[in-house]
Amino acid sequence: MEPTAGPYLVGKKDELIEAKHSFRTLEGRDILIIYHQNDFYAIDSYCYHAGATLQNGDIEEFDGKMCIVCPNHKYKICLAQGEGIYKARDPMEKPSVLRWFSKGVKQRTHTVTENNGDVYVKLSEQRGFIESDFYQGEKGKVEREKAAAAEKKKTK
Repeated sequence: MEPTAGPYLVGKKDELIEAKHSFRTLEGRDILIIYHQNDFYAIDSYCYHAGATLQNGDIEEFDGKMCIVCPNHKYKICLAQGEGIYKARDPMEKPSVLRWFSKGVKQRTHTVTENNGDVYVKLSEQRGFIESDFYQGEKGKVEREKAAAAEKKKTK
């Protein structure tokens, strides 16, 4: 879905700083605005992996990258580029050491700007499918509900 306009006013800087994580829907797209260590970020609100809401995800630094950790399955998503990262061993290395690897961009990120105490978000214009797109819109809502039901079944 191509964004049609923007940037959109999403709130007052002070209010967004206090909230730390704020949910907004822009052009039918659910996004999360995050304030962490003097920076604002905007990403799709649902994890690319299984559609869990990222609203309560912890913000942590991994391999020098600020990430949100999905509360459901602990997937780590880079706030700046939407890159999925994970720690593993390369079996071809001798000795094999744990290190960080990239899955590439998995979560759509959006541009945040601030002007005179107002914060704006411009939706991503990056072309092509990014995995977090799957959980957006009406079809995405159905898929999120299916994933949540499957997750609930697992925990019983």
